[in-house]
Amino acid sequence: MKEKLHQLKLKYQGKKMAPAFNALHTFLYTPNETTHSGSHVRAADDLKRTMNTVIMALVPCLLFGMFNAGYQHYSAINGFPESFSLFDHFLTWDNFLVGITTILPLVIVSYGVGLAIEFLFAVIKGHEVEEGYLVTGMLVPLIVPVDTPLWMLTIAVAFGVVIGKEVFGGTGMNILNPALTIRAFLFFAYPTWMSGDKVWVHEAVERAGTADAISGETILGSLAQGSDYSYSLADMFYGFIPGSVGETSTLLIILGGLFLVFSKIASWRIMLSAVLGSLAMGLIFNGIVDAGWLPEYSKFYALMSFPYWQHLLVGGLAFGIVFMATDPVTGAQTNKGKWYYGFFIGFLSVMIRVFNPGYPEGVFLAILLMNVFAPTIDHYVVRGNIKKRLKRFKTATIYPKASDEVDSLKTETA
Repeated sequence: MKEKLHQLKLKYQGKKMAPAFNALHTFLYTPNETTHSGSHVRAADDLKRTMNTVIMALVPCLLFGMFNAGYQHYSAINGFPESFSLFDHFLTWDNFLVGITTILPLVIVSYGVGLAIEFLFAVIKGHEVEEGYLVTGMLVPLIVPVDTPLWMLTIAVAFGVVIGKEVFGGTGMNILNPALTIRAFLFFAYPTWMSGDKVWVHEAVERAGTADAISGETILGSLAQGSDYSYSLADMFYGFIPGSVGETSTLLIILGGLFLVFSKIASWRIMLSAVLGSLAMGLIFNGIVDAGWLPEYSKFYALMSFPYWQHLLVGGLAFGIVFMATDPVTGAQTNKGKWYYGFFIGFLSVMIRVFNPGYPEGVFLAILLMNVFAPTIDHYVVRGNIKKRLKRFKTATIYPKASDEVDSLKTETA
């Protein structure tokens, strides 16, 4: 089989459809070409393997989200069980069937539309198909509401791939995270569908020709409305709560983040600094409430009094920090810049979450904003390093043998 594909590759070599065929060929098999001359970096990892590693970290969140979609569905209809059992109430075939029938179409549309556009641009431009969309195609179904119409998702994916990435030159050249660009398009184009405060379930039994739909508030939605929520810390940590598909299980998100850090795919500096930023903003709000500076009737009271560290357990904050803030293309590149970049993502996420109760989630807006400022952060970090080195250079001890070279170097830097 591999030999037949190689013969077809030789047949298509140099023709218009060569990029599309090569992409399919190398997706199934590793290329049989090796470098024989010149200076090259030889390693086992490449862009495709890097993307596949991130997908491996996302798959547990996807599978858990499918079970949770069914669990929230049946619990909204029949009531939550008094004594919860993982195998009797959560990991059931009925739950998974509801989840896969509602989520799998989103995955298919996300990959189908996005990859079709990637192949089209590769054929038109005559370059190889880039694997950057492999992760974006998985992220999109995990961050959009489960009831997003497929036609709406199609338009958003097309916008995100073309406007958010291809117009800048493709993978590695985009200034905004493509998955969040798609989410932002949905938020601004169809705001009533992207309120971020409700989770949708449907009843499988049809009545009078229509299926019943039930919308239940998420924890952030309840807090934004000034009401209480009935979920325990264990529910929030393990993920037995309503929300977008990939964002509910903080445990699986942490495990995925550790996997990416140890595989050297994602930056631990960005993750840690973003966590610190969110904790700092949460502490400030808690301090304002504890000092009595905010009356209880204020519409911001519930979210500002919410325990600062629990912001990481609800909504999409943890998911955004681990899987989207760490995007190596749109994030800060310098080590010091990553600390500033991540800190402001966490800081702004909690701030937007509190002061925008109409949309009680702010992580995607915070990440997109810091995507824009990432080059500026790196610029000032680099300039600061240059100034420090020049300052040390001017006070350095100059030895006689190196005096001529030092004089010429000073002339160039002057």
